[in-house]
Amino acid sequence: MTACSSHRAPCIAVAVFGVLLLPPMRDWLETSMLLQMLVQIPLLIAVGWHLHGALPTRLTAALDAWNRQGIAGLILTTLAAAFWMLPRSLDAAVSDPAFEVAKFASGPLLIGLPFALSWPRMGFVVRGVFLSELIAMFFRIGWLYKASPVRLCSNYLLDDQQRSGQYMVMIGAGILLWVAIKLMWGHFGSPSGFTSSDPSR
Repeated sequence: MTACSSHRAPCIAVAVFGVLLLPPMRDWLETSMLLQMLVQIPLLIAVGWHLHGALPTRLTAALDAWNRQGIAGLILTTLAAAFWMLPRSLDAAVSDPAFEVAKFASGPLLIGLPFALSWPRMGFVVRGVFLSELIAMFFRIGWLYKASPVRLCSNYLLDDQQRSGQYMVMIGAGILLWVAIKLMWGHFGSPSGFTSSDPSR
């Protein structure tokens, strides 16, 4: 059995990462604020999420000891994600090669991977706090982009900025609706549920 047949998701994640690195794909996704912030960066995060299955058991155990209840990983994920929603960061990622390298490294390694390792360890309250802050962040930054009368990113036009803000508000509302439905009719044990399958939580 090959490594990719036993770890299909990580191999697909590596392939997706390779495609995102290709100059035509990278240039296309960075021509628009909407594409960079709501397509390219989420795809980089998804790459990191799917890489966790390829980590050695010993390394995962060591990280779990440091990441009790997923709180440390949650803090890291939140701070890194918030950084890449800032106008200055999006601008720098297009015009400064060092920032672009940081984006491609931090998306998978500082957001996606820590989140994948932390989510199963979070209790109900920690997950609730995380989702509440995620929704609030989409609303806050989305409103900022949508309502600002001036360009916040020198590399993107005002209409692109406002459209990105509108989509961020819609995504925040969608997450809020999803959480409300799960609370009323579902459960939260994985990214598609609300109650951990671990009876001790």
